[in-house]
This record gives sequence, structure tokens and C-alpha cells, in this order.
Amino acid sequence: MEAFFTNDAIVLGILIVVLALIFHTSSLDSPAWKKFYTYCPPLLLCYFVPAILHWPLGIISGDGSQLYFVASRYLLPASLILLCLSIDIQGIINLGPKALIMFFAATTGIVIGGPIALLLLMTIAPDLFDASTDELWRGLSTVAGSWIGGGANQTAMKEVYEVSDQVFASMVVVDVVVANIWMGFLLYGASISDKLDGVLRADNSAITALQDKVAGYRANIEQVPTTTKLFALLAVAFGGVALSHWGADTVVPMMKKYSEVLNAWRLTSLMSGFFWLIVFATTIGLALSFTRFKKLEGVGASKWGTVFIYILVATIGMKMNIGDVFDNLGVFAIGLVWMLVHVSILLAVAKIIKAPFFFVAVGSQANVGGAASAPIVASAFNPSLAPVGVLMAVLGYALGTYGAIICAELMRAVVG
Repeated sequence: MEAFFTNDAIVLGILIVVLALIFHTSSLDSPAWKKFYTYCPPLLLCYFVPAILHWPLGIISGDGSQLYFVASRYLLPASLILLCLSIDIQGIINLGPKALIMFFAATTGIVIGGPIALLLLMTIAPDLFDASTDELWRGLSTVAGSWIGGGANQTAMKEVYEVSDQVFASMVVVDVVVANIWMGFLLYGASISDKLDGVLRADNSAITALQDKVAGYRANIEQVPTTTKLFALLAVAFGGVALSHWGADTVVPMMKKYSEVLNAWRLTSLMSGFFWLIVFATTIGLALSFTRFKKLEGVGASKWGTVFIYILVATIGMKMNIGDVFDNLGVFAIGLVWMLVHVSILLAVAKIIKAPFFFVAVGSQANVGGAASAPIVASAFNPSLAPVGVLMAVLGYALGTYGAIICAELMRAVVG
């Protein structure tokens, strides 16, 4: 069914109005609104309201829209640069090894979750699946590639295991819907992270110290933005975006010259333009944090970066069609069990090492969501933490294909 509004100018206007209404109502002193937003955090609504406008209302749709492409290729790298300007590198280092432990726990949960889910569903409900067992494990290998790395890794798995276009299409639906539902839970978890840290008996003092240090720096340099300063801020942001795209456009053709070697070593992400775009944008932002451009935080660098992130959240939301689940119930059931295994391992490891929920959320999203959504989840805790999500997501790109191949071979063994 075609959406009522298909003009991107109209759809963008609707999304901005939705975001404005959410933030306006969340700032009101009304007890009713305060209670409502206690259970439904603003960021969660910024994600799910556009999804509801897509399905079941059919007012807007991500199908055929260029808004997600614009937000992810232009606004996302701009937001990464702006959010990195005031980052405290030493503060990130002081977060300690628990961040990496949780990242690898998340990866492990996906690698072993696939075969466990496949074995369980094939045993208790074999009639749920239209595809053969051979088509099934091959198709699920693409989900593993996406959930550990990203789109490039997913495409690599499609080629490596010769997945048909029809099977691949159904796997993409499961990948997007299950991952986005889990992202919704993470965004809600961010709003009650203190309670969750209490359950995990976690020490979040390093995270709090980093947030306080960045907040203190912002307070010291805050000033009324002038037109000149705002243009300087936008020049840094979108000049950095331009450099990032130029860098990606330069590096990718060079990498493709070595495609045979990179494919042999399963390093297909190095041929992805989006991968290099994120790497260059993050590098530029981190490099500028050591210069006088860091003071642009005083005229709202992180606020603008956050606005761009929320627009990206809304465009991701409008791409999700929960109704597609009903056309792929069997594979969706596998995806759901798979995600439950992933979450169970994450929470178990977090409980053992007493890791804060922030590491659980970002470690998971750096795998499942990648560079487009890991900073969203990280910034839901605090905008100053967004670069942590990006850096972990880049690590996911590097490991994605390797982890997906291990997962695929385990699934092959499971179906015999």
C-alpha cells in the first residue's frame, strides 16, 4: 500500500513537527505529561511515532524516500563531528576494559544465538518455514553479517553463501524489524539506566565522571551564538562531511583494486563507502577536539549534533514496517529467539563483571545496529558518550564477516 504522502519535502516537515511536539510536551510541567514520559522516553517516541505513521496508519513511508539516505550520509557524519568536538579522550580511556568485554560478549551472543535459535525452532515448529533447511541457514548468514558488522558484511554473506534474492529479501525484513524492536528497548533502558545499574550492581562512576567533566567544560565556555559563530560551526560540521565524503570516494576505488585479497581475508567492509565515511568523520571530530575548534561547543555544537541524530532516528523509524512480520513468521521467530540469546548472554556477562547498562546497550547496538544507530543509543545516555558508540561500531565492521562465517558454519552443522 502506497503512503498518503510520498513527497519527501512533506514527509520531512511531518517528521520535524512530530519531533518538535515530542520535545515540547516532554518539557511541560504538567504532571500528566511528566508521568507519560516517565514510561515513554522522548527518544523512544521519536523512533516509534514515525514507525506508526508508516504502519498501520500509512501516512508516510520509508519506501522510495531519500530522507534516510540524506540523514545517514550528511547529517550523521556532521553530528559525529559536532559531538566529538568536546569529547574527553582520556575520559573514554578511563572507562576501562568493560566496554570491550561487553562488545565481545554481544558478538558472541550473535554468533551462538543463530544456531541455537535455528535448532530450537526447527525442532519444535518445523512447519513454520517455507524455505528448505539449506536455504534457511544460508539466508540467516546474512542476518549474522548485518548484526555483527553492517550492510557491507551482510552483502558479503549473500555472495559467499549464494543466497537467492527471494530468501535475502525476507531476511532483510527480519533483520530490520527485530533489530529495530530491540533498539526501542535499549532506548527505554537508557531512560532508567540508574535503576538497571542497581540491578547489575554496576559501578558507573567513570561514565558519570566523563559526563560531569564534559558538562562542566560546556558551562565554562557557553556563550550566546552569533550568526558568525553559527556559520563557523556549520562550516566545521559540513566542511568535515565534505572531507569525509572526499576521503571515502578516494579510498574506496583504491581498496577495490585489491578486492580479491580483501575478499579472501573477509575484509569487505574496507570496500564500503559508508564505512570510510564514518571513519573519516569520527577521525576529523576527534582531531578537532585537540584544537581551538573545541570551543564551538560553547555555541551549541553538541546541541546541533543531537538535533541531527534525532532527525536520523525519525527517518530510521519511518522505514520500519512491523506488518511485514506477519509475512515471515517463521524466520521472525528465529530472529526473536536469536536476539533473546544475545540479550541473555549480555546481561549474564554484565552481572558477572558488574558492567553498567551503558556498556550493555552500546556493546549490543555497536553489533546489531552499527555506526548509524550505536551513537543514537550512546547519546540517549548523554550526548558526550556518542563517540564511544561510533568507535565500537567501527570495531564491529572489522569483525563482522569473520563472526558471520563462524555463525553460518555453526548453523550449517545444526541443520546437518
